[in-house]
Amino acid sequence: LLFVMAVGISTIVLWAAATLLGAVVIPHTWDGFVRGGVLAVFALVVIGLMGALRVVRRLASPVGDLIEGAARVAEGEYSVRVADRGPREIRGLARAFNAMAERLQRHDEQRRSLLADVSHELRTPLTVIQGNLEGLLDGVYPRDDAHLSSVLEETRVLSRLIEDLRTLAVAEDAGLKLVKVSVGVEEWIREILAAFTAQADSTGVTLNLQVAPGLPPVAMDAERIRQVVTNLIDNALRFTPPGGTISVTCTRGDGTVAVTVADTGSGISAADLPRIFDRFYKTRSSGGAGLGLAVAKRLVEAHGGGISAESTVGQGTRIRFTLPVD
Repeated sequence: LLFVMAVGISTIVLWAAATLLGAVVIPHTWDGFVRGGVLAVFALVVIGLMGALRVVRRLASPVGDLIEGAARVAEGEYSVRVADRGPREIRGLARAFNAMAERLQRHDEQRRSLLADVSHELRTPLTVIQGNLEGLLDGVYPRDDAHLSSVLEETRVLSRLIEDLRTLAVAEDAGLKLVKVSVGVEEWIREILAAFTAQADSTGVTLNLQVAPGLPPVAMDAERIRQVVTNLIDNALRFTPPGGTISVTCTRGDGTVAVTVADTGSGISAADLPRIFDRFYKTRSSGGAGLGLAVAKRLVEAHGGGISAESTVGQGTRIRFTLPVD
């Protein structure tokens, strides 16, 4: 199209110039009319070219900004933004570019934060293991079961951390493979609670279970959701003092089954509560790596469910998650 326009404009310009110079013979009766028309066409062509140059200049500047911004983003400078100017289409492209750059910047910051958090969490158990092994080899510590048990426990901490990281990474990339089966909730939840009975009795905490009658089966990966419930009960036991109570309730909702774990423990502050499902986020009183609830959230969401928390300092915490019925 541009080639055709260029040829057309060039032809008109050359013809007009030739006419004005007398290279083209025009009948005498048409002389004034043709010369006036040629001059008018020539003027229109000049005005059109000037307008085209303005349009090209108006487009070239914002497009140049986009090209420069793309080059800087390709080099890893995700903080770059381009001005929202020019025609409507160019402005839309600029807004899309800025949104892309913002997402890339946010993901890069999360990646850096994740690497820092992982390094920090790995350093502690590795330091304990290294110190104990060096002490055993140097003869500072006796080679007894107590010191070997300490090393073994730290290897278990590392193993849990690595497994949580793997599960979290796979779940966030939507690559988590779920082996769903139809599960009867009541029998399944009673088996989980039975594993905590001895621990609860030893700490003086009462475990209660309430299951609504007639609950339908749930389609779920039983081992993955067992990991969720185990984490919630383990957290509740950690923060519930002797004489306290942990209640597990199973109810039916609108096309879902809800599992609630409520304790009478120390509770979570209002400032910390919105972030307890963030990876590596820990309150001052919490232990572990800060991955348990983040993993639980991803696993529940991978099943098409949701999870939420309510808490009052000094009164306890209530965490509820839902799963679609089979």
